[in-house]
Amino acid sequence: MLSFVTAGESHGEALVATLSGMPAGVPADLPRINRDLWRRQQGYGRGGRMKIESDEAHILSGVRHGKTIGSPIAVLLRNRDWKNWTETLPVQDYEGSAEQARPVNRPRPGHADLAGCIKYNYPEARYILERASARETAARVAVGGFAKLLLREFGIEVLSHVVAVGDAVLERPATWEELKALEAKSEVLLNCVDPDTEQEMKKVVDTAYRTGDTRGGVFEVVVHDVPPGLGSHTSWDSKLDGRLAQAIVSMQAVKGVEVGSASLQAASPGSKVQDTIHYNKQARQFYRGSNKAGGLEGGITNGQDIVVRGYLKPISTLRRPLESVDLSTRESASAAYERSDVAVVPAAGVIGEAMVAMTVAKAFLEKFGGDSLAEIRRNHDGYLEQVRLF
Repeated sequence: MLSFVTAGESHGEALVATLSGMPAGVPADLPRINRDLWRRQQGYGRGGRMKIESDEAHILSGVRHGKTIGSPIAVLLRNRDWKNWTETLPVQDYEGSAEQARPVNRPRPGHADLAGCIKYNYPEARYILERASARETAARVAVGGFAKLLLREFGIEVLSHVVAVGDAVLERPATWEELKALEAKSEVLLNCVDPDTEQEMKKVVDTAYRTGDTRGGVFEVVVHDVPPGLGSHTSWDSKLDGRLAQAIVSMQAVKGVEVGSASLQAASPGSKVQDTIHYNKQARQFYRGSNKAGGLEGGITNGQDIVVRGYLKPISTLRRPLESVDLSTRESASAAYERSDVAVVPAAGVIGEAMVAMTVAKAFLEKFGGDSLAEIRRNHDGYLEQVRLF
């Protein structure tokens, strides 16, 4: 069973992730994983923290001589900003530590601050925001990189792009070739495939900068060359579209998810939204007339690209703070401000890639099983022959 857990605080010494269930023999392409970590840090609208950190994955276990060995993989990501917080967030208490504390007494609307304080009975929100911070997603990207490496062994790739920032929206579909070109860029603006739309997105972010506001948007994750048959229709928790939805909405600031063209379908007649079925006799292969379903029908992949969108709200930390309450006095006060971003939609796309890759890789291993890459390949190749002869 492929699973992962992350640990660490935003300003702690490091982030740690443990990935279990990865089969033996998968090439551990560390430069590719670090490239994804770099991509997560890019994008117009990121804050000062990204100028401090330079994330690189340090593999502690589960990889030897460049390949996975079947045991749990542990990954460490050091926080360079830790040197500025060693006395504020010590593991062991010390005399005089209260003077070094940086309490957050004015919870931010839309953040986990207040709800977390109530749940864990904290008088202020420092410990809540340290873990609720999206800094945690760097660890997700690291372990998601291993899932992407596994899928690549079978010709499956996962990429993302930005569909909207605020009211600046890409009005056309993106091609796979355009997504590949985006991934290869040495500089990331807003990760939109259309340059003109990207400039409109930049204007939205510029306005937010000037006004002390933040902006959200929509990112799209595409899984290319997926075989039919992953997931299942037989129970609610085995449906792959439901599992993907949970994975995307688990991301910080994501409040909605869409599989395929769900919002358009909801407003259209059934005759306009179903993907018609056809058969190529020469190739002995079924194919669809479109991909409005986003590659999933009944919770099962149908052989087309998986297409999932995440809807990201504007982040909660504003340079022009909203109204809140001081937890120590219970008096009205402006919400707290900590160094933060203005827009993070491109980064959210990269995190979405990791979460989608983990979810699809888990379904892939459930379908094809095996403790080693060679065993999985035999199972996979045998199944594809079955599909070809269907």
